[in-house]
Amino acid sequence: MNKKVALIGASGFVGSAILNELLNRGYEVEALVNHPEKVKTTSPALTVKKVDVSDEKALENDLRGFENVISAYNPGWANPNIYEETLTNYPKILQAAKKAGVKRLLIVGGAGTLFVKPGVRLVDTGTLPAEWLPGVKSLGEFYLNTLIPEKDIDWVFFSPAGNLGDMGAKGPGKRTGVYRLGKDDMIFDKDGNSFISVEDYAKAMVDELAEPAHHKERFTIGY
Repeated sequence: MNKKVALIGASGFVGSAILNELLNRGYEVEALVNHPEKVKTTSPALTVKKVDVSDEKALENDLRGFENVISAYNPGWANPNIYEETLTNYPKILQAAKKAGVKRLLIVGGAGTLFVKPGVRLVDTGTLPAEWLPGVKSLGEFYLNTLIPEKDIDWVFFSPAGNLGDMGAKGPGKRTGVYRLGKDDMIFDKDGNSFISVEDYAKAMVDELAEPAHHKERFTIGY
């Protein structure tokens, strides 16, 4: 197993959890981030490099030599241009990875396109806060319109549960290693909640990297 991986968006909420999981499991990581100062983790196995994902050619050069790339790219939930930037930049990440000769691209997906019941996706239920919709819809459109038809790279789109890492009154999340995986249907627990800690999400993502079980498809997780 090639233990060298590039991680785009390593300074974010999900990206930093994946970074820690990778390092704890002996991977050599190149973190590609817009703000290197936001990466708080230090390790001899970690290289941090500033990258602007909107510069497709520069990103292609940065990804050369990597068989595996994990992307946790997110323009930022508070970014008023999140919809436009997601739909502009994620195709650039995809193209840069392909041109660089990357074999596998693992993407931190969204839950919006998961089915909550037959024929009804989460994004269409009217239950999501309005301020979330630009980010949810844009990542969903990228998955449905750009990734699904993609045949030239081995990609996965890993959708979290409906609630990722926010336990609220239940207390903080933790790495339990006990969860269920699915494909296109949102996973609910016995109380009707759809939740996964960011630590368990990161574990499952790195498991998929280490032992590929999904190819050119989406999968999901939940308790």
